[in-house]
Amino acid sequence: MARRQVGDAEVMGRDDDERAMRRAMSLAAAVRSRTSPNPWVGCVLVTADGIEVEGGTEPPGGDHAEAQALRRARAAGVDLRGSVAYVTLEPCSHHGRTPPCADALVDARVGRVVVGALDPDPSVSGRGVERLRQAGVEVAVGVLADAVERQLAPYLHHRRTGRPWVTLKLAATLDGRTAAADGSSRWITGDAARADAHRERAEHDAVLVGAGTVRADDPELTVRTAGGGPDPLRVVLGTAPPGARVHPCLELSGNLGEVLDRLGDKGVLSVLVEGGATVAQTFHAAGLVNRYLLYLAPALLGGDDGHPLFAGAGAPTIADLWRGRFASVERLGDDLRLELLAPTGQQA
Repeated sequence: MARRQVGDAEVMGRDDDERAMRRAMSLAAAVRSRTSPNPWVGCVLVTADGIEVEGGTEPPGGDHAEAQALRRARAAGVDLRGSVAYVTLEPCSHHGRTPPCADALVDARVGRVVVGALDPDPSVSGRGVERLRQAGVEVAVGVLADAVERQLAPYLHHRRTGRPWVTLKLAATLDGRTAAADGSSRWITGDAARADAHRERAEHDAVLVGAGTVRADDPELTVRTAGGGPDPLRVVLGTAPPGARVHPCLELSGNLGEVLDRLGDKGVLSVLVEGGATVAQTFHAAGLVNRYLLYLAPALLGGDDGHPLFAGAGAPTIADLWRGRFASVERLGDDLRLELLAPTGQQA
């Protein structure tokens, strides 16, 4: 438990609200890889005399962020009457694996709750905020909403569409080649980029490749980083050959919409597509990618005989170009990490 003065704790200004919400977001980020299918949420309780108590969502069956912070406060003998609770996502109002967090905040006599984003889950969907207000708790919604919704994008997308959030991961030379003419591709990018890609695997519920990639590369599709992390569900489009290192895996066939529906029904919130150029093109052309993650190496293969990012025909004219928007550009060692989001309205 951290204790810090945050100025006037009874009347918090916008700067204080945003500072506390950013801290709650950092707590959520720290638990990102181990909460699914629950959302990764952070909570900061600020008492009337400036004491802060923090919480983050535990693995399924454990405390939600608010419950963890409340439990820590009780264990430390902290008086929460009239305190302010900052939580990235609307507190739940129903009995699931754990009791309702909205009720717990009311029982703790919290005076104000600041929420980053509302929860579109039909079992919550504004009911948590309503429960708090009915109990006389002041509620503010939408502090750093854009940032919170970006952080929770896979969860929010799944709850709104029933399908997982799709990230297409690609690695290429500056001239857009993923492999040489003979198929060799290890290693285009450096250690820092590969470590980041494994962190991405740990933060996705599933990783998906085509059967062709399994036959050609025999990948493990596990998380291999210094810090470790949970391995995602391994999904193969088609049938993996006997003895492939990707076993055990989930083998799926059919159109990609049906594949995403089946994964969504299994509680998969996010899927990392790591297939080759054919799988990449199929997802891209169908408009099923929400986020593109591209690692660019400072290298040039040269010529036109290398393997491209996407197989098949592209846009016939410049007017038909696909255009997304950059969410971030970062240097990783000698490589660049480019994150693009699909145009608003494109749903997987």
